[in-house]
Amino acid sequence: MLREIGRVVAVETASVWVETIPSSLCGKCAARAGCGQGIVSRTTGHRGLVQAVESATVRAQDCRVDDEVEIELPEAAVLKGSMLVYLAPLLFGITAVLLAQPYGEFATVMSFALGLGVGFLFVRMVTTRVFPRQSFEPRLSARVPPKPIEANSAVIARQ
Repeated sequence: MLREIGRVVAVETASVWVETIPSSLCGKCAARAGCGQGIVSRTTGHRGLVQAVESATVRAQDCRVDDEVEIELPEAAVLKGSMLVYLAPLLFGITAVLLAQPYGEFATVMSFALGLGVGFLFVRMVTTRVFPRQSFEPRLSARVPPKPIEANSAVIARQ
């Protein structure tokens, strides 16, 4: 499971919107040096906004704005999503190129573009009909208890 801690910014009926800084996941990723998401978040300080659905352990109605929550996403969902989004359109495009090779260079280029488009349509169809949307959505896994505020022993008098 991939886990991230974030701050609740909005609560809906069965989900919450969580603002995260993808630092813990970016530190573990092998592509962290060349990843566009990591570079953008480091340079701009941009935080990600994620909609997390409720789980059996944490309900959305139990969360309040500014609560810290832990969200999780199964690693299998990331793997399936990557395979679908990247590999399927590429395979459709390459297959179209191999079929159109005898018809010339222009037909090869056009068939790759057409195959790529058909591949994206295939991905759209598979994700709406075969895989349920819930398998790709992050889930609430825990509410993080608030950290106690420690009072400083030195008292500053106002004048």
